[in-house]
Amino acid sequence: MSDHTLRMERAYRAPAEAVFDAWTSEEVLRRWWKAERGWETPEATVEARVGGAVRVVMRDTDGDTHGGGGTYTEVVRPTRLAFTWTWDGSDRETLIEVDFEPTEAGTQVNFTHSLLTSEASVREHERGWGNILDELGRELDAAAS
Repeated sequence: MSDHTLRMERAYRAPAEAVFDAWTSEEVLRRWWKAERGWETPEATVEARVGGAVRVVMRDTDGDTHGGGGTYTEVVRPTRLAFTWTWDGSDRETLIEVDFEPTEAGTQVNFTHSLLTSEASVREHERGWGNILDELGRELDAAAS
C-alpha cells in the first residue's frame, strides 16, 4: 500500500488562535467547510480532544450529501490539529494534519492529507481542499470586519 500525500499552504490575516478556533467550532465550521461554492454544510460535530470525534457533512447544489469523519489524534491549541478521516461509504482511513504558525501578518497554515489511494485521489482532494481553505479565508476576513 503506497502513501499518496496532499500538502497545501495558506496564509491568513488572522491570529493563530482565531484560525485554530475556526477549525474547532461547529458553528464556524458550517460556514466555511465547503468543497465547492454554492454548497452548504448542514452538519458539523467537533469534540476537540484526543480521542474525540469530528464529522462534517456537505450538501451539493443537487442536494446530494458528502460526509465524513474521524477521530482527533492531536489537539494542541493554537498550533496543531491532527485527525483521522474516512469518507462516508469508504473503509479507507486517511490522516489530516493542520499546523498553524503565527507570522507578522497573521497565520501560516500547513495542511497535509496523507494515506490517499493514488495520485488521482491527491488531485481530486486538492481541488476540494483548495476550495475549503479559500472559504476559510473568506470566513476569517468576514469575521475581522
